[in-house]
Parts: sequence; C-alpha cells; structure tokens
Amino acid sequence: MDSFKELFGLITDIVAHTVVHKYLRSLVLRTFGPENLRENLLPEIEQITRKYFQLWSKQPSIELKEGISTMIFELTAKKMISYDEVKSGHKLRENFVNFTEGLISFPLNIPGTIYYKCLQGRKKAMKLLKDMLTKRRAKASFEKGHGDFMDHVIEELKKEENIFTQGFALDLLFVLLFASFETSSSILTVAFKILADYPLVVEELTVISEMVRLVNIVPRLFRRTINDVEINGYTIPAGWAVMICLPSVHLNPAKYEDPLVFNPWRWEQPGMDSSARSKNYIPFGGGPRFCTEADFANLQMAVFLHCLVTKYRWMIVKGGDIVRRPGLIFPYGIHIQLTEKEGNETCKGVH
Repeated sequence: MDSFKELFGLITDIVAHTVVHKYLRSLVLRTFGPENLRENLLPEIEQITRKYFQLWSKQPSIELKEGISTMIFELTAKKMISYDEVKSGHKLRENFVNFTEGLISFPLNIPGTIYYKCLQGRKKAMKLLKDMLTKRRAKASFEKGHGDFMDHVIEELKKEENIFTQGFALDLLFVLLFASFETSSSILTVAFKILADYPLVVEELTVISEMVRLVNIVPRLFRRTINDVEINGYTIPAGWAVMICLPSVHLNPAKYEDPLVFNPWRWEQPGMDSSARSKNYIPFGGGPRFCTEADFANLQMAVFLHCLVTKYRWMIVKGGDIVRRPGLIFPYGIHIQLTEKEGNETCKGVH
C-alpha cells in the first residue's frame, strides 16, 4: 500500500472515508453521470470513434493497443482538462504510458529501473496538470469556463473550509485520466482478438460483460477494514489493508460454468440476475465505492463495438499474444488490417 500511495498520492488514503468518497463521486458524476453521457458525451464518443476508424482503414495496418489508447485518451483528456496534444506541444499521454509500464514493479527508485521511469512519468504528468490548473485558476474570474471536469474542480477549490486542496485535486485528475484510458483500451484490444475467434457473438448485447469478466483488466482491488472482520474462522483486524483478487471471483468454476470459455450467452441463463451479478461480477468494484466512470467506460466500449461491427471488417496480420504480468501486456502487439465494408455486408461478415 505504501508504494501505491507514492504512485497515486493523497487520494489513496482520503477516499477511504465514506463521506469523502460520496463527495468525490457526486463531483465526478457532474461530467460522467448518465444524463451528461446521453446528452453530450454520446455524440462525441461516436464522432471520435468514426474518425479514428476512418484513419486506420487508410493505413496498411494498425497496432491496436497504441491506436485505441491514443483515441480514448484524446477524448478523455478533452472532457476532463480540455487538453489538445497538438496545440499544447506536450506529450501527456507518453508520461502516462511510462507510469503504466512500471506500475506493478519492484519499488526501487534509482535511475535505470522501471519503477524510477514510472515515478518520472507521474512527476512530469503532475507538473503539466499543475501548470494547466494554475493558469486556469488565475483566469477563472474573467474567462469563460471550458465546459470540462476541471471547471468543476476550480469551483470546488474556491469554496472555504473544503477538504479539496490543490494537491488533492491534482491527484484526482491524475487518477481519473489514468483509469479512464488504460482499462478501456486494454479491453477493446482484447476484443478484436476475441471477436476474430468468435464472429457470431458480435450481435449479443452481453458481449461486453463477458469480455470484461474474462479479461480482468484490473486484477486486484485494495480496501482497508474499518472494523474487525471474520472470514472462514480468521479475523482481519480493523485498519488492515485487504487485497481483493478479481480473477478468483470472475474465474471461479463454482460461479461460472467453464469460466475460461468465452460465452456471452451465459448471462442469459437462469440465476444470472442482477442480484447474483452484484456479488460475482465486480470489475468496477462494488457498493459505495463502485467506479464512478463505469458508465462512461461501458458507453465507450458499446459505441466502439457498434461502429466496428456495422461498418468495418478486420484481419489480424501480426502478433496477438496476450500475457498477464499481472496486468495485461501485448508483447508483440496486435496488428490488424481494417477495411470498410461493402454496402451489402452485415456484421456477420466480420472475420
């Protein structure tokens, strides 16, 4: 937990308090809540998705993880901090990539180590975010807002007797940017490989739930016990850190028949109602700490897959290996050739 605190900052401790977490949840939902998703974000997600598909279809091949990460980060950074990489001249996403590569590594902070590179990525990203926030706050009194999440952050920072300090605000921006693009991009990269092997499932509404269950893009969640907790005769004292291993839930044969098999139809079977899913399907956490950007992530994936299977066909031309270490990595990438469908083709023609 100490190394995670160094990587993610003050937010790892502060959000442990239920009241604070509820406050942050309401703040994030101002931008990524259901109403705003439907009215504002849906058309923007579709627009940027179609733009990138058009771009990729004109290239001999595209490496998926890099391409999808770039696409999602462009949209997310725009909605959160009105960031445009071309106009800014900074490589903010590159800093997040460096951070991600060393996220689960031995915490040896000396030059040349992956962990050092990870911390440098965070340091540079935080500096860019701090510079942007400082400039925006200085102009807030006489300049019109940008209509992004940072507008809400600046408004909160104006309030007196508020737990919301600038340092905490920067940690929040960093964590939300990281989480929003890294998880969805990995799931959608795997989706190409899965759908290439199972072309008939693309019309199933449950395909996203099954992909998320099988991929386990976030292999663990960390929580801290508030009171003593007894589990199977063992007592976990109050204040202890607890690690929840998501694959042990999502790949449990007692809960999912043939858990390693990709089967989106399993979600239509008896016993897979919302009550059962709430206990055995927790890719976005659960309870009061359910991920605030879950709806945003699901909408991104749904729009992406819809645009893909209705307008394009693809073929994997290189790579395709997937390794868990403990997060997902693609050692040789997944390179595809994307082509626009003929007018009389249907999504069943995907291969």
